[in-house]
Amino acid sequence: MNPSPDPSRLVVQFWPVADYDLQSTLECGQAFRWIRSGAGWESVIGDRWARVEAAPGGLTVSWTEGASEALWLRHHLAAGEVLEPILATFPDDAPLRSAVARCRGLRLLRQEPWECLASFICSSTKQIVQIRQIVALLSERWGHEVAAPPGAVLNRAFPTATTIASAGEGALRDCKLGFRAPYVLDAACRVVEGRLDLEALARLDTPAAREALMKIHGVGRKIADCVLLFAYGRQDAFPIDVWVRRALSQLYFPRARRVTAARLESFSESYFGPYSGYAQQYLFHYIRLEAGR
Repeated sequence: MNPSPDPSRLVVQFWPVADYDLQSTLECGQAFRWIRSGAGWESVIGDRWARVEAAPGGLTVSWTEGASEALWLRHHLAAGEVLEPILATFPDDAPLRSAVARCRGLRLLRQEPWECLASFICSSTKQIVQIRQIVALLSERWGHEVAAPPGAVLNRAFPTATTIASAGEGALRDCKLGFRAPYVLDAACRVVEGRLDLEALARLDTPAAREALMKIHGVGRKIADCVLLFAYGRQDAFPIDVWVRRALSQLYFPRARRVTAARLESFSESYFGPYSGYAQQYLFHYIRLEAGR
């Protein structure tokens, strides 16, 4: 058994990692609990506080003493992933060349499934800054305290499905969930009652896992694909939200008056190769950056 973390002592390591754009990775809309703090970012991953900063040739990472091995953090940050072979599988077209040039070094995080699911249910029709606010309110109200150093930006875990299920719809609405409150509550109740086994989803193929997630009230294909990609690493999941729809329509179907959702889904499934999920996130971040210029 690992000793209890000592919040007064930190483990600090430099990890040599090539081709890692930390800002793009943590601010591209795939996760909502990495908070900018000085020169770096802080988060709570599961029950553990962590901090990461970009450094020449890699990352400087910190966590509270007690877990000598940081495999959990390496896994979450995809720090062991070699990016070049992934990017080499992308179609050699102008949109992706531009996206890679603008966002190169962006990695796909591997998130805890329950937090990822609840967060993306909260994301429906919300901007990233608003999703961060909702996730922060849920954590501050119901998340248990974790070992964190003095002055840490975050010191609470994301609330468990059991906690959310017992909170009730009204209390969830108080955290600015609005119409999403019953959907988050339904997801939590399904997990608690065993009607949704998040661990078992990892053993299903992508269509079956997607179908299981879409049984949750308020979860359509986009949210299900976000969970499959960002929590389970399913590269054949290609979430199409308003930004990706805009990217695909403008960059790949510029002469079409209107491109149907079915056509975009069919195109994304056949065109982008074995790392289509990665291609999706590069296009998503790229089109948002271009829109903000």
